[in-house]
Amino acid sequence: MRRRHNGIKRGARLANDASEAVLDRGPVEFKSRISSRPGDVMTIASREVIKIPPTMTIMGAIKTMMTYGLRKVPVADPGTNRLVGIITSVDLIDFLGGGERHNLVKKRYGGNLLAAINGDVREIMEVDVITLSDRQSLEDALNTMLIQNIGGLPIVDDRHRVVGIISESDFAYLIADVKTGKIVGDYMSRRVVTTPPDISIGEAAKTMVSNGFRRLPVIRDDVLLGIVTATDIVKYLGGGKAFDKLVTGHIQEALEPAIKTIMVPNVVTTTSDVDLGDAAKLMMDKKVGSLPVIDDGFLMGILTERDILRALRET
Repeated sequence: MRRRHNGIKRGARLANDASEAVLDRGPVEFKSRISSRPGDVMTIASREVIKIPPTMTIMGAIKTMMTYGLRKVPVADPGTNRLVGIITSVDLIDFLGGGERHNLVKKRYGGNLLAAINGDVREIMEVDVITLSDRQSLEDALNTMLIQNIGGLPIVDDRHRVVGIISESDFAYLIADVKTGKIVGDYMSRRVVTTPPDISIGEAAKTMVSNGFRRLPVIRDDVLLGIVTATDIVKYLGGGKAFDKLVTGHIQEALEPAIKTIMVPNVVTTTSDVDLGDAAKLMMDKKVGSLPVIDDGFLMGILTERDILRALRET
């Protein structure tokens, strides 16, 4: 049953030298960390990019994401290193039963999931990939992420070879432990789609895919019990008994357990009066991409890395 409480909807929802700015962790002008100088995007981008070839199996992609703790992986031609696509955790749960990509299992493989997960990742990867040039600025990266509503961007050179990747967490790191004068309550998302603990993993996956969410707080009687992410579902399906269900083709059985069985309890939270720099540091320290906001015992909203990007642009 869906209810609303305090704006919560229930349902299964870097001017100075750029490199110096990255290393300086003291109080500075908030927006001075977002350089508009060409090429500065590479000052905080990850240069050692985990990539997979388009001929890797879908199961191989799942295992790669599990091994490295990734939410998205660029797909590149192994000979030229040219970017040809990208695969995300949401794409994978979409394929495994959460959305339209699952139709591929039925149409191309006659419902045989074992055959499907051994198909090439190019069959389900996103091919119209939004990228950044290594000559662009951090400001370009920030604006592109917000306008396109995406959490990470592969960076390519003039031959379209993958040379880096930048994510929302890289921007959150820029202001971690900096006194910004901005508080969580001004930038958190107030309308949070949540899920009850007894909904099935499959239903939660469908909710994520249909709404474009990567995470769902788990709530019972207005109490936050835990949180589940698309990556959690991929990890679950890629290991243990769930994997056995995958290889036998009994995917629906793997999706039947309640979401509470795989949710992360003891959620890292914050309050609405905390400075954004302190909240960003908490995210970095705890390696989480969001912080439920709890005031007086009630879930008032959620602060995500995307909200921090929005704060950086609006300042």
